[in-house]
Amino acid sequence: MTNQEILNIIHSGEGRRIEFKKSINKLSDNLFETVCAFLNTVGGIILLGVADDGEIIGVDSNTITKLKKDISNQSNNPQKIEPVFMLSALEYIIDGKQILAIEVPESSTVHKTNNEIYFRNEDGDYKVTRLEKIAEIVNRKKNYFSEQTVYPYISFNDFDYHLILRAKRLIKINNPEHHWLSLNDKEFLSRAGFYKKSIEGTQGYTLAAVLFFGTDELIHSIIPAYKFEALVRKFNVDRYDDRLTVRTNLLDAYDLLMGFIEKHINDPFYLEGTMRISLRSKIFRELVANIIAHREYLNTAPAVITIFNNKFEFKNPNNPKQYGIIDPKHFTPYAKNPTISKFMLQLGRVEEVGSGMKNVYKYLPEFSKNSKAEFIDNDFFTTVINLKSDEKTTQKTTQKTTQKSTQKIIELISINSFITTNEIADILGFSRSGIAKNIATLKKEGKIKRVGPDKGGYWQIIEK
Repeated sequence: MTNQEILNIIHSGEGRRIEFKKSINKLSDNLFETVCAFLNTVGGIILLGVADDGEIIGVDSNTITKLKKDISNQSNNPQKIEPVFMLSALEYIIDGKQILAIEVPESSTVHKTNNEIYFRNEDGDYKVTRLEKIAEIVNRKKNYFSEQTVYPYISFNDFDYHLILRAKRLIKINNPEHHWLSLNDKEFLSRAGFYKKSIEGTQGYTLAAVLFFGTDELIHSIIPAYKFEALVRKFNVDRYDDRLTVRTNLLDAYDLLMGFIEKHINDPFYLEGTMRISLRSKIFRELVANIIAHREYLNTAPAVITIFNNKFEFKNPNNPKQYGIIDPKHFTPYAKNPTISKFMLQLGRVEEVGSGMKNVYKYLPEFSKNSKAEFIDNDFFTTVINLKSDEKTTQKTTQKTTQKSTQKIIELISINSFITTNEIADILGFSRSGIAKNIATLKKEGKIKRVGPDKGGYWQIIEK
């Protein structure tokens, strides 16, 4: 968040997703009641160093490091919050005073603090005692957060320990002092939220655990239709110019999808101050992370990334909340898979919930002038980046693509003069109609000719 965004939050006052705490030199006694309530409801932001009426008091600069450490330690302490949910605080200087901001996402499970369940309503935290209200919270999360589906028959030995080791290494690179690094592998999975004991009594590893650490065989046995598709449709829009299908764990899936992006999308030179910044990385690393973190994995439809000449499109199966085009000025980010999102954050592969959208709007004008981004929340969450290019550039690109395709056709004919249009289309991965157009162009230019009938005849290359 920017300083201006923090100011806007303060000016809007406390509400269902906003809470102020003075916490000048120590954490408020009821801080984790609010944390628990936000986790159980729709998430929110807690500002330390701000009075209830919005007055910016500031946090004692001599204790700010200790406060940040206490927040991290207590959120990782099962005696304070159960199940634990790793949180951290960011520093901001507003009107010359230091404040701390804690962003709490909605969780996919029900949390307790001091063995009590809290729920957020308007600007207050309320203890939940009625069984029907607890059941309502449980059922809402169960129906929405499929990542927390428990599979009691899956044991720790079903996971690939190399993936657990790799995840720990990534977390260490991102945060060398992370609490999870001192845990053994079973404790690590449990503390990260991959082992769940529900209120109904069912316990075991979750779908999120399978997606991150399961072998390919285990993943396919649980969700056989699961896959990501990445396509290039710059020339052959009916089919594809290049394709990648990913059906593996989420650690490898991220790397494979980013590799496909880097292969097919240029990275313009850009300086932020005196430092070289990768615009491609800033824009696309979080879009790839978001398509992983926010998709509905029990939906049999694939998540698809498509690269066109004039746009990029990211589509993933979704449980919509807002429906329709998202207005970035009036958008409250939320995690559809909080455990997966939180883990991606610890891995350093995403900055925060909603950061992907922010980075797109910030860096897209530098990546491609006058381009526009659109985010649509429906049964498929769709991100479309429309690129604006002048007609001459588009024409040159089309000409180069056509020349490359016709050259491949000539090469295939030189190898086998009896090759059919359908065989050429299959080999090159193009549509029949696209190949027919290219062949018509080659015949018109006098580069090839057909000898004999369509069936039984052959191609002849005309030497010039």
